Amino acid sequence: MSRGLYYMGWITVIWSMNAGACLTLAAFYGAVWSKQRANPAYLLFCCSAVSAAVISAFELRMLNATTVEQYQLLMRWIHVPVWVLTVSFVAFVRLYLNAGRPWLAWSIYVLRTLVLILNFMFPVSIDFKRITDIRHLAWGGDVISVPVGIPNPWGLLSQITLLLLLIFSFEAMITVWRRGDRRRALLIGGSMVLGAILTWHVPMVIRGIVEAPFFLALTYTGVVAAMAYELSRDIARAARLARELEVSEKRFNLAADSANLGMWEWDLEKDQIWVSPTRRAQLGFPASGRITFAELISRWHEGDRNKIRQAVNEAIQHGKDYQVEFRVVPPDGSMRWICARGRVQVDEHGKPKRLTGISLDVTARKEAEVLAQQQRNELERLRQQKTAFLEREVAERARLEREVIESCAREQRRIAYDLHDGVGQQLVGIALSAKLLEQQLRAERPAEAEKASAIVRLANEAARQTRLTACSLEGADGVGDLKTALESLAMNISENCRVRSTVKANGASLPVSAPVAAQLYRIAQEAVHNAVEHGAAREVFIQLTFGHRDMLLAVQDDGEGFNTKTNRNGMGLRIMRYRAQCIGGSCEVQTGPGKGTTVYCRVPLEAQPSVATTS
Repeated sequence: MSRGLYYMGWITVIWSMNAGACLTLAAFYGAVWSKQRANPAYLLFCCSAVSAAVISAFELRMLNATTVEQYQLLMRWIHVPVWVLTVSFVAFVRLYLNAGRPWLAWSIYVLRTLVLILNFMFPVSIDFKRITDIRHLAWGGDVISVPVGIPNPWGLLSQITLLLLLIFSFEAMITVWRRGDRRRALLIGGSMVLGAILTWHVPMVIRGIVEAPFFLALTYTGVVAAMAYELSRDIARAARLARELEVSEKRFNLAADSANLGMWEWDLEKDQIWVSPTRRAQLGFPASGRITFAELISRWHEGDRNKIRQAVNEAIQHGKDYQVEFRVVPPDGSMRWICARGRVQVDEHGKPKRLTGISLDVTARKEAEVLAQQQRNELERLRQQKTAFLEREVAERARLEREVIESCAREQRRIAYDLHDGVGQQLVGIALSAKLLEQQLRAERPAEAEKASAIVRLANEAARQTRLTACSLEGADGVGDLKTALESLAMNISENCRVRSTVKANGASLPVSAPVAAQLYRIAQEAVHNAVEHGAAREVFIQLTFGHRDMLLAVQDDGEGFNTKTNRNGMGLRIMRYRAQCIGGSCEVQTGPGKGTTVYCRVPLEAQPSVATTS
């Protein structure tokens, strides 16, 4: 008898320890769930652990039952914790592992609930129609109680529930395994599969196929232990992540403080704003406590509040990014500029939930912008002064240039008149005298007559050159129509210099002002003179064309040309370029030894030359 009591004590210890362990785990994770109610997995585990503990207590009483009535009562009520345990297991797998077919889960819920209802509708239970006796068996060196009776056919529903639970557990284990989380697949899924298989001993004991006690508590405790292990790993990982997050938050706050950056989050439903610690201190808020939008807006400059409200409303109502610059007034009375940027986060229904963002102190930038604007204004003032000074200087220079050109023109006309009326006439007189001398010497002294004839030719050539030079120096004052003036120039060159000269212009009435016409005529005159005098040209072609924005004067000859590398800055070239600049244009010469010379002068039609009134 003492040996039987020793083994019964051992069984009592095992089942009691099992119940105590389950209750301890249930209490621990129940406390965890009270702090983290957003995670229902802790509540489901707590229900599973409590149910396993209650089942363990029921089974211990059933092992020690002495009467049929006592066993029947225990068999009826043990279905309540079994129902809670089954529903909790399935719901835990669905929520925690995100596995298992939904239709299987709902089938188990419905069928297990139907079993529970029918269990209390039958006289004894859904397992037995009637328990006729209690059999005492020697099990593991101890004497235990096993029921003897007539099985209830409706107990088949319980067996179908066990089959569905086995299928559900196996399918969930395969899903988690394929997902790559093999440890959880083996621990939780494998323990549930093994538990569902071992649970099949219950119908075998009820039908008398197996002579053994019920040990559902030990079977389910294995599943509870696997669940607890995974949850403990999650808690440990969460604690480690919390420590790492704390370290990262300190580092991030340090970096944000170094960059003068603040972070904030506004819970729109609770009207509660979280602000990083440094920014809270700068705004004069305590280190902890609730901050509302009204309290925060009181720190902003009164002139910027409407602008900020409008930006916030647009961000919330239209889903736009929130971005605004405003002024804040800290408790010390100073004023700081803040640039805030944020974005609205919505829930699964698209409703705005919170507004998160960052704020950057841009006071230094704003002060730099103000200083830069002042400097730009000062530079603009100096530029205007300098421009006015340069304009006056340019106008004065233009006046002096006009006077110089006018003086040169007057002097050229005087020299031209002197050459024409003085030197030219004297050369003509010399030629006439030499001609008379030739005629006198022709009869008696022919040799001297030939010399006199040479003198006549030289005098006539000198007179011709003098007339040509006088024409060139006379200028182009009052040329009138530029085309007519160029045609007259070409005619004079053809008659006096025996050089074929033609003019082509693409307009009958040319829109050229008198100063521009004078300068263009002088450029053409200089180019023609160079072609005849230095290039030994036989033909000269003058072309004047007009475009939408500019006009082009081209003087082309078939003379000898010259080397631009050795004679690129001759006086004639400088004069032509200078005259072109006076009317806002440009002058370019293209030439080469034996290739002739082409002078291009391009003048914009809308140009206002610096010496536009120069004659």
